[in-house]
Amino acid sequence: MTVTGFTRFPPFIDDLARSESGRLLHAEFARRWPETADQLVGIARYALLPAGKLLRPMMTLHAAEAVGGSPSDVLPAALGMEYLHVATLVHDDIIDADTLRRGRPAVPVAFGIPSAIVVGDHLIFTAFQSIVECGAAVPPGHVAAAVAALAEAGRDLCRGQMLETQLVGDLDAGARHYREMIRLKTGALFRAVCHVGALLGGADPQLAAGLARYGEHLGIAFQIRDDLLSYVATPEQTGKPATSDLNNGRPTLPLLLAYDAATDTSRVELMAVLHRRGAGPGDVEWVAGLLDEVDAVQGARRQMAGHAERALAELTALAPSASADVLTGIAHWMTSETA
Repeated sequence: MTVTGFTRFPPFIDDLARSESGRLLHAEFARRWPETADQLVGIARYALLPAGKLLRPMMTLHAAEAVGGSPSDVLPAALGMEYLHVATLVHDDIIDADTLRRGRPAVPVAFGIPSAIVVGDHLIFTAFQSIVECGAAVPPGHVAAAVAALAEAGRDLCRGQMLETQLVGDLDAGARHYREMIRLKTGALFRAVCHVGALLGGADPQLAAGLARYGEHLGIAFQIRDDLLSYVATPEQTGKPATSDLNNGRPTLPLLLAYDAATDTSRVELMAVLHRRGAGPGDVEWVAGLLDEVDAVQGARRQMAGHAERALAELTALAPSASADVLTGIAHWMTSETA
């Protein structure tokens, strides 16, 4: 079920990484996180570098510039968005017992769970410190608003994570609460990276709120995209095991759509597969066949595209600019790479 031509770093993202903003971010990460004998910083460096797509900090910089701000003034906050994102990945790998992250041993595997917990916490606090650092160039009121926006997103993220834990292995509950779960767990951080960028860039409350909505819808689309990657890409392309979601009993959107469309007999079997974490003989192949039979992957793609369109609609309030074009391009990339 792998889509021909899927790449982990598609051309649009490669071009973005080579842009002036991308070079600025990569250079600053290297400068701030050098090799060191300090164990805490060293593990944090392992988690952060080599950097991934840097999508979230890139969105922060371009949200700020799109409303008339200076990317250099919000650079520390943009880095902070990646710190928070990576912290959630470190903690997720503990919760899910995943062993791979970005194609290498996950932090809990490489350094142990206690160290992983501490490093994740360290990155969270450093994210808030990074926003405050912008106070050297940004009015205090804007900094305070950005800190509040990130704190609200962090609380939502925790609620989303807790809700996801409650849905494990339960497709009936998943069907009722999945959309709220991904809005909180993934949409909230995407909302924050755009909201923080807009606030620090000097946007008025209405424009900042519009960019926050753009981010939230994009985050929901991104989570659906991530759900799909287990079924349209190889582990080498995604950097994590193809069976990760089944192993964790996680009710992703393709599974939920399949459950909704399946016969009663197939529903019982799908629930059984989740309960045994996809470990039975032929479980993975059976699930793949069911998804094909009920067209669940295409159904998930349609929902993903719908949220991307709602995100794009929020950008119409922006004046034309190169940064507005980048934010538009990210929404288009989000859906095109799983088409």
